[in-house]
Amino acid sequence: MKAIWRGHTVAESDNTIVIEGNQYFPPQSLTKEYFQKSNRHSLCYWKGLASYYDLSIGDQTSKGAAWYYPKPTRLSKKIMGKDFANYVAFWQDVKVTE
Repeated sequence: MKAIWRGHTVAESDNTIVIEGNQYFPPQSLTKEYFQKSNRHSLCYWKGLASYYDLSIGDQTSKGAAWYYPKPTRLSKKIMGKDFANYVAFWQDVKVTE
C-alpha cells in the first residue's frame, strides 16, 4: 500500500492494518521529513485518544492529514487482536492505493 500526497509517496508498506475501512501504516513506513506533529486530537470511544500529523512538502501543508493512536485502549487491542500503537492512517487529500 502507498499513501500519496501531491505526487509524493508519504508512506509505503505491505504490512498495513485495516481498521474501520482505513489503512493504518506502520510508523517505520513513513517518509518522516513530510510529517510534523500537530496539536490536534480527537477521541474514539473504543480506540482511545488520537493524535495528528500535518503533512508539509515545500510551501504546501495539509493540516491534520494523518492520525495515529499513541496509546490504544485495552479494549481496542482485544477487539483487533493486535497492538496498532503509532500506526498512521490518512484522510483529506491523501490518496491510499495498492
